[in-house]
Amino acid sequence: YSGLISLCQPAFIGLAGYTLVLGTWVGLPIPLGIIAGAIVAAIFALLISYPVFRLRGIYFAIGTLVVPEALKYVFLLWRPVGGTLLGGGAGYVLKGAGEFSTADIYWLALIIGLISIFLMRFILSSKMGLGLAAIRDSDTTAASSGINVFRLKLLSFIIGAAVTGIAGAVFYVAQGSIEPMSAFNIRWTMICILATVIGGLRIEVGPIIGTIIVVFLHFALARYAGYSLIIQGIILVGVMLVAPQGIMGYIRKTRPYRFLLQLATGR
Repeated sequence: YSGLISLCQPAFIGLAGYTLVLGTWVGLPIPLGIIAGAIVAAIFALLISYPVFRLRGIYFAIGTLVVPEALKYVFLLWRPVGGTLLGGGAGYVLKGAGEFSTADIYWLALIIGLISIFLMRFILSSKMGLGLAAIRDSDTTAASSGINVFRLKLLSFIIGAAVTGIAGAVFYVAQGSIEPMSAFNIRWTMICILATVIGGLRIEVGPIIGTIIVVFLHFALARYAGYSLIIQGIILVGVMLVAPQGIMGYIRKTRPYRFLLQLATGR
């Protein structure tokens, strides 16, 4: 919504996951570890904001894409004390993961998802949302109209990092362990891109629909692990060719949708 194409979600997910898992090793309860993970992700977003915000357009996207790759190798070289080595790098097992059932994690994820949706709707309908829309259209025009462009970009970047961090921490509660190759994997970025583009850009419900489709494809293609990303990529290209605005963007142009919208609004 702000025109920033950030590809460093794996950095926030990985840092939040490591904060959670390491927190349990020093006696931090898992709920507090999830909150701490969100805070660490937000602080990291603040720290990298100045250098990455100096980049524009595709260069900003590339700059943010490099961040999780750098963190991956930092954590690969790091060896824990008292931890368990997992995979190809230093990893930890989450202490106390058995206290949460699968149902508990599902409910927690649902609550966080709903809060995220309401937070997004609140921001977009606020003065901040109008400012972000203006920045998306033109940085220069927004600045000339008195909008603090850097401040709004920074706020949106930090809020996005915190929400992503919470989601990442909850994922590792379900996972039960963490290691660098999965924590900072570009796969996280691909999932976000697939969900957003398939569901619909700049449409609030679009990423939600896209996420449902991507998760369904993940389980449906589980037996074809080696070709899963290729198949999803083909589906992505197909959606972009048939519906450039995503599935929801395409549906919004259909007569049945417009008819139902007229009935709902009375117009």
